[in-house]
Amino acid sequence: MRNGLYIETIRHLHCTVLRAGGELDHAGRVRFSTCINAVWDWSVGPVLVFDLADLDFYDSSVIGVLAMAMQRMEEQGSGRIILVRPSDHLLSVLRLTDLLSRVELRESVEETVAELMLNNSARGSPSSPHPRFSSHRH
Repeated sequence: MRNGLYIETIRHLHCTVLRAGGELDHAGRVRFSTCINAVWDWSVGPVLVFDLADLDFYDSSVIGVLAMAMQRMEEQGSGRIILVRPSDHLLSVLRLTDLLSRVELRESVEETVAELMLNNSARGSPSSPHPRFSSHRH
């Protein structure tokens, strides 16, 4: 996508995957934050898996989006943020803003979803009334 922001959410039993592509600027930050709030209760915690590899452009708005989610998790006392394949630039910005220690890093969305399913199955977590997965575009 050349202009604008594309956001796709995928609901899994133990996490929500948020894929973003295109350009994440101030206007996109508002849309992305609204999207996060809309899917907040899709997973217990929640566990939010961000795949931002397809972003062509982003400014400090990406930090605003992640910080908003972190603050909300802090306020409710639970939740996890997992970043999949973050760019070197994003890693350095997260390091500079002291947010890197508050996220988990992974190499693959698929492996992350599988790992979360296995870990939760091993713990004997109760069944959820939610479907295994569903996808939405925002």
